Amino acid sequence: MTRETPRETPRETPRETLREIPREIRERLYIGGEWVEPDGGHYEVVDPASEELVGLAPEASRAQVYEAAEAARAAFATWSRTKPEERAAILDRAADLMARDAEANTLLARAETGATTATARGMQVAVGSSRFRRYARGALEPVEQALPPQINEAGPMGKAGVFGAVAVRRPVGVVTCITSYNNPWANPAGKIAPALAMGNTVVVKPAPQDPLSVFAMVRALEEAGVPAGVVNLVTGSAPAVGEAAVDSPAVDMVSFTGSTAVGQAIGEVCGRDLKRQLMELGGKGAALVFDDADLDAAVMGIGTTFSFYSGQICTAPTRVLAQRGIHDRLIDKLTGYLGYMKVGDPAARGTVVGPVISAAHRDRVESYVELGRKEGATVVAGGERPDFDRGFYVAPTLLADCTPGMRVVREEIFGPVVVVVPFDDEEEGVALANDSDYGLIDYVWSGDVARAFRIAGLLRAGGVGVNTIGRNMEAPFGGFKKSGVGRDVGSYALHAYSELQAVVWPG
Repeated sequence: MTRETPRETPRETPRETLREIPREIRERLYIGGEWVEPDGGHYEVVDPASEELVGLAPEASRAQVYEAAEAARAAFATWSRTKPEERAAILDRAADLMARDAEANTLLARAETGATTATARGMQVAVGSSRFRRYARGALEPVEQALPPQINEAGPMGKAGVFGAVAVRRPVGVVTCITSYNNPWANPAGKIAPALAMGNTVVVKPAPQDPLSVFAMVRALEEAGVPAGVVNLVTGSAPAVGEAAVDSPAVDMVSFTGSTAVGQAIGEVCGRDLKRQLMELGGKGAALVFDDADLDAAVMGIGTTFSFYSGQICTAPTRVLAQRGIHDRLIDKLTGYLGYMKVGDPAARGTVVGPVISAAHRDRVESYVELGRKEGATVVAGGERPDFDRGFYVAPTLLADCTPGMRVVREEIFGPVVVVVPFDDEEEGVALANDSDYGLIDYVWSGDVARAFRIAGLLRAGGVGVNTIGRNMEAPFGGFKKSGVGRDVGSYALHAYSELQAVVWPG
């Protein structure tokens, strides 16, 4: 096979990007409508591009997390009885305020996540605001579903009669929202907004790496008029903070986005008290590329693993299954695509790939690349650390000559690394795609749309993209197997944050 040498990726030392961010950021906890000093002091939030201080986040104690949950419990009785129009108005105002401060929010998100300016503006802040707008409308969606009447004969249960029934969605109660670091706007908004729309109260526990954006979101809610105790925000770098947010007796449901290992631990705690769960966990998306596929379209889709937030996205098509007829050409095209990937300062014009979230995560991703080498994979492109003075940069990496049993093929790397495995026919391709602990989103590229849809029905994944990586934001989102429990997005999120109650009466 011929593999063209990728173009030299421009190397430039990241410039100071924090001068637009206020240096005095020092946050407090938000409990019961009050900003509270943390018992454990503060910890540093660092810019992944420059390694400079972005701000100080509070280190909550277990007692303060419990206090936040109790505040949410106290507020639930009133909030759950508010008119849907009132809840909708608050969510709408919060969306307006997030949009009003979009530029400042973008700068903050970029600084604490390392996302490029375009990603921070369009995929983080804008999506966060739009989700609040969506669930302002969601608060007004009907919660009742009429059921067919039933004719009952007289018996031990009572007199004969015609019985009507209605299924009504009711709020769950206090919801703990534990969010991931890869999108501190869209991910928390996708939990907080539908939970509030349904009449729940929340305790929000953001990822420790980039919690500052969530403080901006909560301030928008406060300014929008959310009542005291309805939204509570606790943070901490220690696992004990998240543990307390899960095991608090005042919490009725846990909504978590993150790794499968942490999700399993949370599930065990929830299981003991039968707390409701919504889990969006890991992914190792299979991209089946058939001989008749539009290879340029497939490369553009697969290439988002390298470019979008440096591969730190669970839905990325990281596991490419290439039919042998196009295998070599696909690798050549992916290699050429990598040549245009400018790695560097996320604030600089033209940057495509910024840093990963931390030094520890950079080391983890690099260890997987080295593991791939030891397992026998060929590093076609990337594989070396970009030559920058500062920042947690990982070179976008393409691994070929992979086999199904390799750990780099089976385990979630969560970085800009794509592995390629060949297959011969449909049956083998589907079997390889399903041979995974994960099942979040898979992808099929084929010129035969009927075949693509038929294969989609055989894939054990919560979602399938046919000739696209695009999403329909009203479609249910969630995974099979170890990729999660439950579904959210669109009206499905409203269902996730509610319980069904049956009301029956005699006709």
